[in-house]
Amino acid sequence: MTESPDSRAKTLNFNVGVLGHVDSGKTSLARALSSTASTAAFDKNPQSRERGITLDLGFSSFTVDCPDHLRDNEGQQQYDSLQFTLVDCPGHASLIRTIIGGAQIIDLMMLVVDVVKGVQTQTAECLLIGELTCPRMVVVLNKIDLLPPNKRQSAIEKMTKRLHKTLESTRFKECPVIAVAAKPGGPEAPELEEPQGVPELIELLKKQTYLPKRDAKGDLLMAVDHCFSIRGQGTVMTGTILQGSLAINDTVEIPVLKVTKKIKSVQMFRKPVSGAMQGDRVGVCVTQFDPKLLERGLVCTPGSLRTLYAAIISTRKIGYFKGSLATRAKFHITVGHETVMAKVTFFGLPPADTEPTPSEPSSLETPFTFDREYSYQDEYVSRQKEAASGPDPEQWALLEFERPVTCPALCLVIGSKLDTDIHANACRLAFQGCLLHGFEDKSYAETSLPQLRIFKTKHKEGQVERVTDDYSVIGRSLFKKETNLQLFVGLKVSLSTGESGVIEGGFGQSGKFKIRIQGEDPVRHLLVNLVSLIGVLKSD
Repeated sequence: MTESPDSRAKTLNFNVGVLGHVDSGKTSLARALSSTASTAAFDKNPQSRERGITLDLGFSSFTVDCPDHLRDNEGQQQYDSLQFTLVDCPGHASLIRTIIGGAQIIDLMMLVVDVVKGVQTQTAECLLIGELTCPRMVVVLNKIDLLPPNKRQSAIEKMTKRLHKTLESTRFKECPVIAVAAKPGGPEAPELEEPQGVPELIELLKKQTYLPKRDAKGDLLMAVDHCFSIRGQGTVMTGTILQGSLAINDTVEIPVLKVTKKIKSVQMFRKPVSGAMQGDRVGVCVTQFDPKLLERGLVCTPGSLRTLYAAIISTRKIGYFKGSLATRAKFHITVGHETVMAKVTFFGLPPADTEPTPSEPSSLETPFTFDREYSYQDEYVSRQKEAASGPDPEQWALLEFERPVTCPALCLVIGSKLDTDIHANACRLAFQGCLLHGFEDKSYAETSLPQLRIFKTKHKEGQVERVTDDYSVIGRSLFKKETNLQLFVGLKVSLSTGESGVIEGGFGQSGKFKIRIQGEDPVRHLLVNLVSLIGVLKSD
């Protein structure tokens, strides 16, 4: 959505992600739909051409008249034309990190399914990514030319019913399904036959469009997916503007290179423009630098992005992930436009705070704050695992990255197990969340992490040795002789007879300790026998 010069019609740019299993025909479909190919389009990578699969995000576009339903509140037409930018994401299982990067810049998801093979593992993973990142979806049943003509319609109807059944429990349960043959005869067949169903697909895409929220205000954030140099002019970065805007003569920062560059010119699909804003797909020419240093990454307003060594995020387990989410385990973390390994520590509210009261509905989220105490968890707590109903209890995670990452505030975070066997029929997307706090200091473990008050609940049992007065007892067998009892002063204990108290301090040198009984009831009635003493200790 760019305010173009008066001599040029106003165009709404609408980003459509083309996702699906490998060999489902995504690139062929994008090629059939497109009239203009950008620099990154159609398997530019030599390895991709050799293997016949998309290895990186490919982009292409086509333009149509703006449909009537895209009007502003006064019923006036804001745009003269609608440009569909197609983001062709790779379907190869080992490249799912690239799909996640691409899915964060799309307005509508086009899930391509091989009509003969149906939903496959990567199809399901693409569907999950779409649920996390995209509000709308269209399912395209491709390769209908491979079905026998006399059984084609019944096979399409059968697959459509199966897909609607699959989508019932997702946000896309009402999404339309359309059948096409993007490249009759297969990718190697000569260009003799016209694609089937593509005009109908274009009309369907037009009906599914909406006015995405676009805002030129705020700091610039651009996701770069391709970079190359032009001799005598500079270095060109192509990508999509995620937030803010840019214009000729602006200075932008490339955080990963720790440099700033001046914008010399801007193009939108080979057409010069003076500037661009959120949602636009652009090529930006800046003063020269080595393009090999930035094949993909982020460009921003100078000083607006932070480089983090660790982060705190909200967490929700992805239901289709079958493994456990264990503390201290390492996951592939996709944050911003990067994927990096990180060690994860899960924590939640103390047990007393997790049960909702009638005045506090469970649907209300508890904001993260350093002012409260949290309970350490050995793993993510899942209601599904406990065979209980209702949503999982609110939980957070500390991510400690193997290398620093550059990302915007409050961005989407996805945790995956991408090292799982790519041929295994299992979902590798493990959890998702939102980045809530970042640690920018390399020495965060010493300088900042102590602010995070996570405690472990431990249960120890000891014995009452004797009663000293109406409100005090001496206990033993709870601590070792060498234990520093000062660390436990003030912690609560409870007696098996129902009374509770706090540890006042040590008694003698053998690990014995003195307990002050709380409340109005004296303890003179306690028998001086071996009464079980249970201490609930909080230790950082």
